[in-house]
Amino acid sequence: MAGNIDFAQGRLTRIPSALTLAASLVLVLPVGCSPNQGPRTEQASAELESVKTSEVAAANRDEAAIPSPAWPEVKGNATVPEWAVDAVFYQVFPERFRNGDSSNDPTRESLEFPDTVAENWAITPWTGDWYARADWEQADGDNFYEHGVFNRRYGGDLQGILDGLDYLQSLGVNTLYLNPVFYARSLHKYDGASMHHIDPYFGPDPAGDFALMAKETSAPETWQWTAADKLFLKLIADLHQREMRIIIDGVFNHTGRDFFAFADLMKNQKKSPYKEWYIVSTFDDPETPGDEFKYKGWWGVHTLPEFTDIHQGADLHPGPKQYVMDITSRWMDPNGDGDPSDGIDGWRLDVANEVPIAFWKDWNAHVRQLNGAAYTVAEHWEDAAQFLAEGGFSATMNYHAFAFPVKGFLIDGQLSAHDFARELTLRRQDFPPATSFVLQNLIDSHDTNRLASMIVNRPDYEKAQPYLQPHKFDYDVSERVSPRYWKECNVQAPNAEERKIQRLVVLMQMTYVGAPMIYYGDEAGMWGADDPCDRMPMVWQDMTFEDQSHDPLNRQRTPDPVSFAQGLFDFYQQAISLRSELPVLRRGSIAKVLTDDDAQVYVFQRKLGDRQVIIAINRGAEAFTVTLPEVSESKWEVKLTTGFEGDESPQKEFTLPAHEGVVLYR
Repeated sequence: MAGNIDFAQGRLTRIPSALTLAASLVLVLPVGCSPNQGPRTEQASAELESVKTSEVAAANRDEAAIPSPAWPEVKGNATVPEWAVDAVFYQVFPERFRNGDSSNDPTRESLEFPDTVAENWAITPWTGDWYARADWEQADGDNFYEHGVFNRRYGGDLQGILDGLDYLQSLGVNTLYLNPVFYARSLHKYDGASMHHIDPYFGPDPAGDFALMAKETSAPETWQWTAADKLFLKLIADLHQREMRIIIDGVFNHTGRDFFAFADLMKNQKKSPYKEWYIVSTFDDPETPGDEFKYKGWWGVHTLPEFTDIHQGADLHPGPKQYVMDITSRWMDPNGDGDPSDGIDGWRLDVANEVPIAFWKDWNAHVRQLNGAAYTVAEHWEDAAQFLAEGGFSATMNYHAFAFPVKGFLIDGQLSAHDFARELTLRRQDFPPATSFVLQNLIDSHDTNRLASMIVNRPDYEKAQPYLQPHKFDYDVSERVSPRYWKECNVQAPNAEERKIQRLVVLMQMTYVGAPMIYYGDEAGMWGADDPCDRMPMVWQDMTFEDQSHDPLNRQRTPDPVSFAQGLFDFYQQAISLRSELPVLRRGSIAKVLTDDDAQVYVFQRKLGDRQVIIAINRGAEAFTVTLPEVSESKWEVKLTTGFEGDESPQKEFTLPAHEGVVLYR
């Protein structure tokens, strides 16, 4: 949640790029004026060429001055576990991954606001047309986004994740990141009602779990292990037996209104022992008929009351802070014996930069007392280097230093190859070398439109569609990522050329420095606009799905068949397998080999010892001939292409077709 396109906030000393100036010109063009036909004078053109020349010189100096070591040359870092250098993450949104146990499906009464939902509410069929609306949704109103979709439940659960482990292992991923699994009423579960219990509807016995939970107090010694908790511990054990790892979402900024402390506060008001846990502006006056109770919700959302900070925002209030420390111990060392092997391997921390840094210092220290090899990754969308260092994190979700520039170059084709290479280098080098090897290199997530839909909806400069937020290449800019806010947003499936671009992105993820992360279903061919459409049910090989023929805005559309994309899955599998096979792709140094702005070609190299890999990516519309570095005795071997067939062992040069990429090894 790119110069004077301020490529990185706070780095204003960079020389503006040609793309930046071009973009700034586009932004002031009259409506309907093509960006290629704008009123550019001869003087402006000369200035642009001058900037290009000076920028190249400056960029070369910048890049040459910064070393890029291989992992064996990196100094140790206590916050970076070595296993994460070899991690390939897979993000699971539990409610939408797989329904493994229909007996525990959510009920109408379990929804956030059941009284507002029609009585004929029912679980939504997993394989139905996403944009088709059930009778109970239509009874609520006519708007797809406002009337029903957020009250849908598909029944995804822990058993579904367990049932999918063979699939995930066959894909080649080795670390799961689960969106919140703790008890909450919403489908996304960022409104936690508990942090010490797994959601009962994810487990085998919801009624029994709620009965156990009702007997507890806020004291950890009263906490029981519910059936859902035990099934989660089984998931951890099964993953570890497969030599896989798991991290889960920690939401320590806010809770839901059902959370025990806030529920008590609503009931007892000023008399509540938790009255200082939250930011209350006014308490209810029992002498009046109205309800004067007012409190701060996260970004104004009243269902997400925020915890209180102390010392002018320097730390979290001691009450919620101790609770978070207690639940951290519970999930990292469940039996409390000092051996963390039965616990989770780390955490993804929601809105981390909105939680006081003093809390994170103490919390990260506590985490590593429990497990010195734990991985903690902060959700931070901008330049996070200083924040990670101050808070003691392992890594960040790498939106700023990976996803943003990847969108600008590989998806949109608007960032030049030269600027792409330069931005990758400078943004990566903001981090300590050890940290750079474990940054979570994602391209999409539950908070964005899906990769395939980013490609389908990439900006068209021929239609005078400039970036609204150039510094982030319109990555996750709400006005451009969903039909909910942008009537031109295309909900169709990607075509063959767009799938080629998706393969280029995957190739980049699996060969670049850092730990790649796949959002569930991308490898199966799923597409979808921003929330809620990025959270469709997982497309499985053993299921038959209805076509997507409806439209959220009732526009005319061509029906899209929905099925498991075996060919795309095979490519993901091959790319992940290659990363696992070649240590140089996980632990090697990195250097630019060449860039060609006119051809939109980027070539880079990874080295580890006497092993080298060259990755060549052609984002352009024409074939490009790449001249290879001189070799002595060993020969280059083609290890992977995005789909084209060519020379299996090119030695001097090779031709790279349009929208294709290749990995060469020797």
